[in-house]
Amino acid sequence: MAIRIALAGNPNCGKTTMFNALTGANQYVGNWPGVTVEKKEGKVKSKRAKGEEVIVTDLPGIYSLSPYTLEEVVSRDYILKENPDVIIDLVDATNIERNLYLTTQLVETGVPVVIALNMADLIAKRGMKIDTKRLSMLLGCPIVETSALKQTGLSELIDEAVKTAKKKEISLPGEIFSKEMESAVEEVKGLLPDSITDDKRRWYAVKFLERDNKVVESVKLPASDASAIEA
Repeated sequence: MAIRIALAGNPNCGKTTMFNALTGANQYVGNWPGVTVEKKEGKVKSKRAKGEEVIVTDLPGIYSLSPYTLEEVVSRDYILKENPDVIIDLVDATNIERNLYLTTQLVETGVPVVIALNMADLIAKRGMKIDTKRLSMLLGCPIVETSALKQTGLSELIDEAVKTAKKKEISLPGEIFSKEMESAVEEVKGLLPDSITDDKRRWYAVKFLERDNKVVESVKLPASDASAIEA
């Protein structure tokens, strides 16, 4: 079976450059089912794959997993319904605070995440340094410094993604929210139906607390439980 990697990131973070650098000519273009949004996939090689095919799917550039745009709907549906083996989250090191908003949502989906800290060389040129070890610990996922433009760190990135996919361990972030919010998340997780798998329960719980209508409508809860969450 093929190892499937989803490539995610904000618009204009260098994702197209990264996808082309990773796949070269080994890519094909189509449309996502039922929509006119372009879908690109490509094959990559990794010494860790041990003969298995590795396919990278380039998701539309998005700022969050809240489905306000068609691109966000496409990306969210792919991650939650198609269950890729691992997500490579491309983070622009020069605009890290904005990019990490999407990261915090991706690590809650139950799909293992590897962060590609792109344009890390530009940060170094400015005499700055990002504490990747500390950031990795807080987010619960490995980080690889890359430059899509200079094509550095790419082999390490794919090898780390394949390694993470094979381990099948979900990313477990530290406490992103306040203690009160984390307590509420745990409470809502306990109210969700058994049809939602353990790896997806946190993501659904957070979306319930955000009053995400599409998620709320997709999950059938007893009226008493729904009322308890809304309270």
